Amino acid sequence: MNTDPQRRSELRRIIRNTLANNWPSLVALSHAIHDDPELAYHEYHAAEQLTRILSSAGFHTDMGVYGLPTACEAVFGNGELTATLCAEYDALPGIGHACGHNIIATAAAGAALALAPVAEAADLRIKVLGTPAEEHGGGKADLLRAGAWEDSSFSLMVHPMGAPDVSADAVKYTAVKRYSVTYYGVASHAAAAPELATNASAAATIALTAMALLRQQLPKTSNINAIVVDGGDVTNIIPGKNELGLEIRAQDLDELADVTRRTLACFEAGAIATGCTWEHHLAENPYAPVANDPLLVTMWDKNLTDTGRQISGGIESSGGSTDMGNVTQVLPALHGVIAIEGCSASPHQEAFREAAASKEGERTAFDAALALAWTALDAALDPAVRSELLLRQAQRPAGATTLETI
Repeated sequence: MNTDPQRRSELRRIIRNTLANNWPSLVALSHAIHDDPELAYHEYHAAEQLTRILSSAGFHTDMGVYGLPTACEAVFGNGELTATLCAEYDALPGIGHACGHNIIATAAAGAALALAPVAEAADLRIKVLGTPAEEHGGGKADLLRAGAWEDSSFSLMVHPMGAPDVSADAVKYTAVKRYSVTYYGVASHAAAAPELATNASAAATIALTAMALLRQQLPKTSNINAIVVDGGDVTNIIPGKNELGLEIRAQDLDELADVTRRTLACFEAGAIATGCTWEHHLAENPYAPVANDPLLVTMWDKNLTDTGRQISGGIESSGGSTDMGNVTQVLPALHGVIAIEGCSASPHQEAFREAAASKEGERTAFDAALALAWTALDAALDPAVRSELLLRQAQRPAGATTLETI
């Protein structure tokens, strides 16, 4: 494979030109997803739109892969090195694409289309995975268990954020577990026979109070939150059942285990104090913390600046949690970030939703696709990086990417 600087520059130009030529259809894809927000595991329209644009470019595409009806896969090329690009496209309840997943899907599709003409020269196999249910549910965890990354040498994705641009390693994504907690007591008339009740809502109140008091003793890198999902029907019946939703976040898996133990003790206390019984179970797939591969971070940061952007130094922030963390735990992977210029809003705000469909959002998707494609190309052309990625893939036991990481 010819990897001299002149040839590399030529391939990078091909990537940029191909992306530009495909840009009108990619903008249409972004708006089609943004204008029709679909919730976790119901992203049929988004998956079909993504599959359509890649199929028309000669990718081998499949819908409903790995046991998920709204997951999709598109593959191009036969290279030894497989770059898997992740496309997210689920929306938030009530607020739509306020996390900018239309940009994520467009960037993945754009990068794949731009890489296709150089795939043979770079000895690269390009794979796009449409990954449902990042906001809630953890579609990537489902896909991992089903073997979706077993053939992958490395994996890339990018998430939009508010300005300014920062290094991929400047945003710290925590692990998270989400539980459903239910108390069972005895219902009774609140005025006529309160002494006959075992108050499930009292158990919840004690648990929430204990949890609130626990917060001040927790590490600054952890976070606990809960809501009452079902606290009763009418005021004159003491509830015999109360259901809560709970989430626990921490910077690493050891801290998560400790905070989980201490938090669940608060909920056990509610049952003990009131005489209720209780049960709890995971409400969805847990998310592992993001562990970006250092080689990929270095290449991504450089390529982001090569698009004309400037990375601000000395800035670190919390980026919540993502099921891409599970992927980063089992193979070399990158969860990059890119700013929507002029946007001061944070994801999950209405202003961010509007920015994701703006002209600035379109430019963000273009730069994101370009930086993703250039990063995949660099990984393929750099002899040391390529050898390292292939070695790690060869040394990975069969089924290693399907194992639970949290």
